[in-house]
Amino acid sequence: MKKLSMDELDRKTVDEFKRSEKFPVVVVLENIRSMHNVGSVFRTADAFLIEAIYICGYTAQPPRKEIDKTALGATETVEWKYFPCTKDAVEELRKNEYKIFAIEQVNKSISLEKFTEANTDKVALIFGNEVSGVETETISLCDGCIEIPQFGMKHSLNISVAAGIVLWEIIRTGIFGINKINGI
Repeated sequence: MKKLSMDELDRKTVDEFKRSEKFPVVVVLENIRSMHNVGSVFRTADAFLIEAIYICGYTAQPPRKEIDKTALGATETVEWKYFPCTKDAVEELRKNEYKIFAIEQVNKSISLEKFTEANTDKVALIFGNEVSGVETETISLCDGCIEIPQFGMKHSLNISVAAGIVLWEIIRTGIFGINKINGI
């Protein structure tokens, strides 16, 4: 085995990325405290060709040094939009025919590995605050909740880790028919 060089990775330029067809997934970040977490989600969204990130509430917006530290340029490739209130983001998503799911542990959540169909071609995923999660009011606006199975004591994941797991699983399994891009 040989580690690939940067030239061998066939990375897109910023312009190529912007012209690329994206997976019809919007990530919604609700009241995320850590700018490093925000940057990490941008980087993951870039890696998986996610359509956009909606930043809500007191979640920090680019450009910020702390976001850029972990985003590594992804704030220049991934489209993003700010909403003072998550409800406004949800309303815009509804108008554009997205199905909306909070990533949260609730009494009727769908386990991620069983989340196979949402009867839509477009999905929005809401990730909440590092301590309190997705707000109850926001959950009431969603079509459902997705829960990542966990088996240890904590039953809690860092938001950037949770985003990576959920986004990869949705792309990998081809949920919503979105596996047609790049032969996935």
